[in-house]
Amino acid sequence: MATIAKFLPYVQIVLSVLLIASILLQQRGAGMSSAFGGMNMEYSSKRGIEKVLYYATMVIAALFLIAAIISVRLV
Repeated sequence: MATIAKFLPYVQIVLSVLLIASILLQQRGAGMSSAFGGMNMEYSSKRGIEKVLYYATMVIAALFLIAAIISVRLV
């Protein structure tokens, strides 16, 4: 357990950088109007690299959450 406790902060830093990068790389919507309830009723499905990036973001977020929970449990 001591070995995991040594490397866990580094794992969390790497996961956080990957999570930030994957979120920033995703295509933006119609701008700030959609964030505040704008009336953009356009539907588009994710295809290709956009779909892979979307799923990768979810996996990285789940791994970061698991690493954070393990970190709290070890302290």
